[in-house]
Amino acid sequence: MFYPERFSNLPAHVWPRLRALLDVHKGGGPLIQMTIGEPKHAFPAWITDVITENAAGFNSYPPNDGSPELKAAIAGWIKQRYGIEMSGDTEVMALNGTREGLYNAVVALCPETKNGQKPAILMPNPFYQVYMIGAISGASDPVMVNATRETGHLPDFSTVPEETLKRTTAAYICSPANPQGAVADRAYWTALIALAEKYDFKIFADECYSEIYRDTPPVGAMQVADELGADRNRIVMFHSLSKRSNLPGLRSGFAASGPDTMREIKQLRNYAGAPLPLPLQQAAAAAWNDEAHVIENRALYQEKFDMADRIFGNVAGYASPEAGFFLWLPVENDEDAAVKLWRETGVKVLPGGYLAQDTDGENPGNKYIRVALVAPKEETERGLQLIRDCLYAD
Repeated sequence: MFYPERFSNLPAHVWPRLRALLDVHKGGGPLIQMTIGEPKHAFPAWITDVITENAAGFNSYPPNDGSPELKAAIAGWIKQRYGIEMSGDTEVMALNGTREGLYNAVVALCPETKNGQKPAILMPNPFYQVYMIGAISGASDPVMVNATRETGHLPDFSTVPEETLKRTTAAYICSPANPQGAVADRAYWTALIALAEKYDFKIFADECYSEIYRDTPPVGAMQVADELGADRNRIVMFHSLSKRSNLPGLRSGFAASGPDTMREIKQLRNYAGAPLPLPLQQAAAAAWNDEAHVIENRALYQEKFDMADRIFGNVAGYASPEAGFFLWLPVENDEDAAVKLWRETGVKVLPGGYLAQDTDGENPGNKYIRVALVAPKEETERGLQLIRDCLYAD
């Protein structure tokens, strides 16, 4: 029996690897889960009412690229959030969760060869795992570019060798960054867009954490592209209701780009897509049309930012996140720290090395643990205090 070789050398996935590390040990207290970025704040109560009111839609095949109401709501939100006009009909497509779009982007948009060579797809290291598997599925080389304290926890793609840039067809970038919480500013986007124009590659802007921030809304890739007069077709921005609206189970996101790029994305989805059921599309439209619940949700995370700063402010190497809902805490060894926490306190965190790969013999995540601030405030505070007392006590 034969299986595809391109997936045969994949490293163990994050969550089976974490279970193998921790499940052989007994927890040292009541479980406090701080590993996965699954929001636990309440989603808007009226979401269930919208689904119920539109339940007859379960009897129909849903529009593949999004209902007119959903696409209009998304385009309206883009206008309100970033100040740019985008056509719901030609420049927006609904997704069954943004992971779908991030994965399929390479297959839909990246050529099989470039300058007579195998294509390269750039991505930050640490990275969201779907970037790597998307590149591999698209017959491209995933090229990890380290995002470290020295680079402001964002990848400096200008350091990539020119011979690699010449065969690069796309670059993934996450802002606000998972796991570090760093935010790409206008200067960063401007430089990246210029690099993409020089070497003719696309930018896949994963902006799913854009609505969880402290004071200033993170600038968006398409927003800067429009300010520069750059070709929209070079940028694909991805957004989600999972973090913004605490609706990870709704599986609703979107991709937006110029009409030529969106035409190619939609063509692939016509054949291989799994559209969101129509009642859920109606609920998603209602969520994109409402900002009150987003403001309330953001305020809860802002309290947690302040809490983390108070608890870890005196820890050497602690970097207060600009946005998102993770802490990227420095440790001597990521796996040892995770095991120690679990065995002594019952707190589960994610070793940072599980989100990264070795480059030049080093893994940029091995000296960190990722801590998710998604649980209710009291549980989060208890978990953070346990982490501080267990790992950073004098």
